[in-house]
Amino acid sequence: MTVVRVGVIGCGYWGPNLVRNFVEIPTSTAVMVADLDQDRLDHVQKCYPQIQVTKDSRDLFGAGLDAVVIATPPATHFRLAKDALLHGLHVLVEKPLTLTSQDAQELVDLAEKHDRILMVGHTFMYHPALRTVKQMIEAEEIGRVYYIDAVRTSLGLFQPDLNVLWDLAPHDISILLYLLGCDPIGVSAHGMACVQYGIEDVAYATLFFPNFSMAHLHLSWLDPCKVRRITVVGSKKMIVYDDVESLEKVRVYDRGVECPPYTNTFGDFQFAYRYGNITIPYIRLTEPLRLECEHFLECIWEHKRPQTDGYNGLRVIKIIETAQKSLRNGGSREQIIYGFERGAVPTMA
Repeated sequence: MTVVRVGVIGCGYWGPNLVRNFVEIPTSTAVMVADLDQDRLDHVQKCYPQIQVTKDSRDLFGAGLDAVVIATPPATHFRLAKDALLHGLHVLVEKPLTLTSQDAQELVDLAEKHDRILMVGHTFMYHPALRTVKQMIEAEEIGRVYYIDAVRTSLGLFQPDLNVLWDLAPHDISILLYLLGCDPIGVSAHGMACVQYGIEDVAYATLFFPNFSMAHLHLSWLDPCKVRRITVVGSKKMIVYDDVESLEKVRVYDRGVECPPYTNTFGDFQFAYRYGNITIPYIRLTEPLRLECEHFLECIWEHKRPQTDGYNGLRVIKIIETAQKSLRNGGSREQIIYGFERGAVPTMA
């Protein structure tokens, strides 16, 4: 097994975490980092003297790399990823893959044409706690999923050129696709621009799935509390995943309600409520980003399709584009048109 030589473009908020992981993983090495900010490059070289730094991302294409990781502002993702694929490199792009489905489709086609790995950084799909939740859903421990409620709020970080849907929704939409194992068929969204004119900083979106489940998203940069919570309500049990919790991230509630059969009298018609135990499953927590980076390397070694491949990124963008359309149309329910045969694209559970 050879060591994969990796370059990182972008070393601002998230890039340093990617550099750290590819330095620490024995089967990879971070060779070069590109960023426009000299202070950020100086910081990288102080921490990792062996890494070359540059302000010109094109320098990476002559550095003998196997792969490039892109952690730059979303508006630059398409251009940088396209250049890397055209230079024969495997590519990992932070979310969202691009800002249009047309650009995302072009990257998917390029990756297939050049036989390269294209992967999107939907990090939560590698989270051990969410994998536990998915296993419980697949084992039907909670019964049929009625609905999922997702809340992702905090004070900031405000973005100057894209709204809260594009910034935060990729996390929760990718989680929903992972947990439910199917694509939504419709979406309705409302939002409001409180601080910056024309850029929504709070949004609510409802996604409708073909199995009669639905999911509701609450997204905000303008909230006093940092909340990262997913609630899954099933016919038998309910699950709460709280990412803000340091240890007990998943709680399973043995609670529910049963509707009685039809009766002729009001006195016989009584709902049966169940208030059972709360269980906290043991989960061996590993840094999700480390698992994501290891999966990227594994896909390169074994030449296999990533769990969060280009099609996964494309699906997420199609959903956000449709939600954006609904937001502009006053919250109307819009049909999601994927542009490829749903279910025909290989996915990984």
